[in-house]
Amino acid sequence: MSDTESTSEMSKPGRVFLVVVDQTEEMLAALRFACRRARATGGRVALLRVIEPAEFQQFATIGDLMRAEARQDAEEVLQAVASAVNACSGQLPVLYVREGDPREELLKLIDEEPAISILVLAADTGPRGPGPLISALTGKYISRLRVPVTIVPGNLDEEKINAIT
Repeated sequence: MSDTESTSEMSKPGRVFLVVVDQTEEMLAALRFACRRARATGGRVALLRVIEPAEFQQFATIGDLMRAEARQDAEEVLQAVASAVNACSGQLPVLYVREGDPREELLKLIDEEPAISILVLAADTGPRGPGPLISALTGKYISRLRVPVTIVPGNLDEEKINAIT
């Protein structure tokens, strides 16, 4: 379930374009593409930020504090991105914060939220390949997806994205 809205609010008509918010430069291309498509189709954007589990678990109190700090950081990042999404798409996005493996949490969220209709990811165009999520979701884990995936080349600038959306 969404951290900011009920599922019933998410199920308003229109497509929901899910973007995974991470630290990569190419994420901005996916975000721009999703915002433009949402605006053009009367849809909205959903943002997912996944927190990696705290590795230091020797003392429960310290682990809890680390988790709370990571969640607060994730929420701050999402709020900053949400402002840009609102400006570009014309609507506030739905926000999700999850803890765990990014691939698994993404797949679980898509399974749990029937309103999510399209996953938008951006591919790294450098020599290291498209990125671990794209590699996994277009390979071994493709059968676990119930929504189409739009892959945006990470090197598309704002002008090129505007031209194709």
